[in-house]
Amino acid sequence: MPLKKIVYLFGAGATHAEILALEGDSASGIFRDRNGLLISNVSQRVIKEAQRHRWFKKYEDVFTSAKGSFNIELLISLFENNRVSDSHITYLKNLVKEDIIKRLSTSRKKQFYLHKALFELHSKIEERENLLGMISLNYDDVLDEAYDKILGHPPNYCFTSETSEKKPLLKLHGSFNWKGIEIYGRRKDIPIVPIGINKNYLAPPYNFIWGRAFELLVRCDILRVVGCSLSQNDTGLVDLLFKAHLERGKRIDIEPIDFQPVSGHHAIRNNYGFFPGIVDPGEIEGTLISDELISRTDVGNPFKIWLKAKAEKMLGDDILHTAHLKKCL
Repeated sequence: MPLKKIVYLFGAGATHAEILALEGDSASGIFRDRNGLLISNVSQRVIKEAQRHRWFKKYEDVFTSAKGSFNIELLISLFENNRVSDSHITYLKNLVKEDIIKRLSTSRKKQFYLHKALFELHSKIEERENLLGMISLNYDDVLDEAYDKILGHPPNYCFTSETSEKKPLLKLHGSFNWKGIEIYGRRKDIPIVPIGINKNYLAPPYNFIWGRAFELLVRCDILRVVGCSLSQNDTGLVDLLFKAHLERGKRIDIEPIDFQPVSGHHAIRNNYGFFPGIVDPGEIEGTLISDELISRTDVGNPFKIWLKAKAEKMLGDDILHTAHLKKCL
């Protein structure tokens, strides 16, 4: 029987899970407001900081509310569409960058273990699952550092069309740490694709990165989505997945490693029912995740819960002899 080909898609919820694991799985709402990395957490903190700016304070009653949630990415996009001054838009984008970096100090990242545990798991089950590569929407380098630590070499970002035997790590929006990158013998800083809905992926190296992501999706049997809701702000990614289905000619099983049941189904299944392979959390690999665990994830950590269940199924007692997976127990 041929090995299942696996690709992972990481969103902000994956990095958020690392912080949640350090703070304790039952961390309070105060923690999430202070240190969380979900878009709702970042948006709330950025808006609060922006309100100190004289320009933003002038329109405070127009742009903000005492109630309701904020989405800073959507707000930035609306500013772009309505020709708000570029300097103000850049100011908000810089606040987002500073907010994320502030919560990912070197000392804190050294304690992270979930991404390392994932790479460790696949290093031990290579004969049962074929990991093709990773796709990430995150600007941070948490996944990158885990890749380097466990695989023993820097990530293969696919900046050019040159092929490599190293597993691809495809950061669709770029990375805060892409400074002094050597491409074709020249060193340069690679700008990120800025936060906002109106993203442009046509310029190098993003055309190569997105092209390779398409190839991975066409080849994969299972796409495991960690901490990502396939937001409608990312229509480019949804379109890429749609193109991959058409090219592949058969379904890609999409396993959301993030438990958000709405009306009996995961939010991704509710929003994108035209993708036939979306699997509800309780149906992943039969009974990998029990209904009891899914119901407790309001105070839990889906990434950690899935890693524990997957490792126990694949490794059994051997999990006790691992460096990072055993921390999920």
